[in-house]
Amino acid sequence: MSTGKQLAGLLLLSTALTFPGVAFAQGTGTAQSGNAAAQPAVETPAEEPINPDENDAVQEGEGEIDVSVPGGNVITVTGRRGPRDITRGSSQVVSVLSTEDIARTGEGDIAGALSRVTGLSNTGNGRVFVRGLGDRYSLALLNGLPLPSPEPLSRVVPLDIFPTDIIASSLVQKTYSANFPGEFGGGVINLTTQAIPDESFLKVSLGVSGDTETTFENGLLYYGSDMDWYGFDGGRRDPQPALQAYLDGTVELEELPLADRQTIASTLSVPNLIVLQKADKLRPNMSGGLTGGTSFFVGDDAELGIIATANLSNSLRNRNVLSQTPVRQETVTPADDFRRFVTDNRILLNGLLGFGLEYGDQKIRWTNVYIRDVLKQASLSQGRIIVGSGDDGFDKLIQQNGWFERQLIDSQVVGEFQLGNDISLDLRGGYAQTDRESPYEYRFDYVRTNNPNDPFGDYFVNPLDNNLPGGQAAVAFSDLTEKVYYGGGDLTVPVMPDVLSLTAGAAYTDTQRYSERRAFQFTAPSNFPNGIALLRPDLLIAPAIIEASNVPGFAAPGVSAPVDLRELTEDTPAFDARLKVLAGYLKGNLTPIEGLTIDAGVRYEDGKQTVAPAQVFTNQPNLGAVTAIENSYWLPSATITYEFDNGLQLRASASKTIARPQFRELLLQEYTDPESLRSFVGNPALQDSTLFNAEVRGEYYFGQGSRVSLAGFYKSIDNPIEAFSQFTDNSQSTSFANAPKAELYGAEAELVWNYDLYDLGGFFESKRALLIANYTYTQSQIQVKPGDQTFIFITGVGASPRDATSLFRDGDPLTGQSDHLANIQVGFEDIDRLSQVTLLFSYASNRVTSRLGQNAGGLPDVIEKPGARLDLVIRQGVELGGVPLELKFEARNLTGTDNYEYVANDSGRVDVNSYQVGQSFALSLSAEF
Repeated sequence: MSTGKQLAGLLLLSTALTFPGVAFAQGTGTAQSGNAAAQPAVETPAEEPINPDENDAVQEGEGEIDVSVPGGNVITVTGRRGPRDITRGSSQVVSVLSTEDIARTGEGDIAGALSRVTGLSNTGNGRVFVRGLGDRYSLALLNGLPLPSPEPLSRVVPLDIFPTDIIASSLVQKTYSANFPGEFGGGVINLTTQAIPDESFLKVSLGVSGDTETTFENGLLYYGSDMDWYGFDGGRRDPQPALQAYLDGTVELEELPLADRQTIASTLSVPNLIVLQKADKLRPNMSGGLTGGTSFFVGDDAELGIIATANLSNSLRNRNVLSQTPVRQETVTPADDFRRFVTDNRILLNGLLGFGLEYGDQKIRWTNVYIRDVLKQASLSQGRIIVGSGDDGFDKLIQQNGWFERQLIDSQVVGEFQLGNDISLDLRGGYAQTDRESPYEYRFDYVRTNNPNDPFGDYFVNPLDNNLPGGQAAVAFSDLTEKVYYGGGDLTVPVMPDVLSLTAGAAYTDTQRYSERRAFQFTAPSNFPNGIALLRPDLLIAPAIIEASNVPGFAAPGVSAPVDLRELTEDTPAFDARLKVLAGYLKGNLTPIEGLTIDAGVRYEDGKQTVAPAQVFTNQPNLGAVTAIENSYWLPSATITYEFDNGLQLRASASKTIARPQFRELLLQEYTDPESLRSFVGNPALQDSTLFNAEVRGEYYFGQGSRVSLAGFYKSIDNPIEAFSQFTDNSQSTSFANAPKAELYGAEAELVWNYDLYDLGGFFESKRALLIANYTYTQSQIQVKPGDQTFIFITGVGASPRDATSLFRDGDPLTGQSDHLANIQVGFEDIDRLSQVTLLFSYASNRVTSRLGQNAGGLPDVIEKPGARLDLVIRQGVELGGVPLELKFEARNLTGTDNYEYVANDSGRVDVNSYQVGQSFALSLSAEF
């Protein structure tokens, strides 16, 4: 490959990057016909040869970076000469992880890889924060199209379900441009799936991994079904006919006769889903994958490419959690003290099937993605109630089993067309559906009173009374389906070639969600025999016990104690939610003088968001928990870039954007997070947030692919949505409210330095050293003063005004924001063949995870301490029998950093979710044919 074509490879984009325009440096070359993923190449003008020592020279072996975003199919290139890397050439502030960048991190999912980007942090569960703003303020796209979320707590799809194997690039844009949706706060994260290959290939990969807290250690498991290992149920968790008939019916459970309720209750005991078993030595984690692709000509001038990939992984993780609840007072002391042992079995299955057709300058890509992410969870908690309501000094034993299915099906078509005279048309359409099902979520509470006057005071019993002394058996079923329909188009016209281009676009998004949760609780009268209450969970609620409880003599001579069943969710069994957004935008890319580029535009969005209870029962009460938000916005944005001759580049940007409430934050329906066991309830009274964003940045490019940058940013947020906690006795639940105002500001610095070791000769002749370091400093504060109000939904009343100072403290940071984020990568690699050693360091300072406002008695907020982590990734290419192999070794968390989440002040500390993480190690092998 010639140097010119290598350089052009960086600009072979499947669609435009950020603002589309035709501001090429010193003219353009002839479009080249490549594979189906490639776009028109920008050739180096013959009269301006590229100096190989300059920063925009591409190293041998580096190929194109495939990025697919809305807004046309021509990259906007600022600057004076020749093509250059995307970060420098884009008219916006972007960070791009190519396939090679992602591979260097060794991360298995894209959320982990993104945490290495300047200003980004992974807060767990696949949620990525950008510059201290949570996933509510971020936007996740796949090939430029929106995705639905299978998570009740998030509208943004968790990024940990995307394996790095199917991602060609990940782009993070931190300044807003009008070609993106207006819900922008921290940034846009756009994932581009793998493109069509130049030549046929087949890649097979196998991996094994483990960690010091789990592998070959004791664990908790339950059998489930024969297909659990592959992430499918096999029908074992399907509701039995009596239960299914009730779930499909319109009559409330309490209106049915006792005999019918007991018939339904008898179907809820499934021993294979209940009985916990101790595993002496847990196996290592295993993974495997298969990827293949080919391309061939159809007719005289059309080329059709096909790529397919499938991956399966099955992993285990132990957590021995210290879980305490603080007493509601300013002095921090524990109200209870529990140890919760959890074994998570995660199964991730994914597949991609892509077709690309290229004929002349016209390109069509059809991409289909399937991801199934299953968590099979078994947990056992034991602890003591220290300060309670009549149960002081009691011990509790709590068993919880769960099966959480998350599934994504996405099909999208992207067409990129050249209409002549450099006019381009970009069309996108797609349908995506996510599902989350959680059948048979079991919880069993056993109590030991430790009362010497109680004959059973030394034993854990579960009398199913749901009152003092305590004891309960509950099971829940939840089902969430979210669908997204999307269509959009963008037209780019070069008004004055190399000086001014205009782009107009329109988009329509229709997001629909149905969320249902049905929770049931077994009940028994106070004379339920303690001898029966000693039984293990599957026997306690077995059909034989339920039937026998009706017989006189079960509780005492001639006395029965019928076991009954009640539904806890009759008032809020299901909700419908919908968000429709119609948008249009106009923007221009202007180069009035050499080196100066102005990108400016405005986007209009008309949005209608509704959330309402679904009518399940004929006599279902009307709680008035309805949300209807209809707003229209004009969202201007502008970015100015000036490039000097010496490699210095300055940028300034300003924009107005919005953030809408997430569906989960609006639903008056309880949801328990399986990771933290926190309960969440939405607030139908929430409103939109509006943001003003500003940034100034300086970038200096030197050497071969090296750069240093320094930036300052500022954001002002009106009506930011923040989480706060409510207390009832020792139980804690989280809800949401609009704070009056918030500000966020900070600075970030980045260094990328490549040093060729050629001059050292010998072994080092083909070697290169790599240093990537970035640091982000962020400060945020909620602004609230006496007299400020927020609104909380009260059943039967509706949106009720509340003094904002009762929920928020003036000057408190935003939830999830760390003051300091730092990443360092030190690498040593061969540029002629695959041989890499990379040391990766990351650090995040303390951040608030839950705000303890209402009824907290002066408690400080819940703090998470992410700390510092050190990882090592080694990749080595070898050849065996003419077959190229890649060996990869990973060692994670070498610092032994643990998970700490706590409430603390000078008076004491209470750990709400703290556990040892341990070190993890992985070894994988891949072969390409």
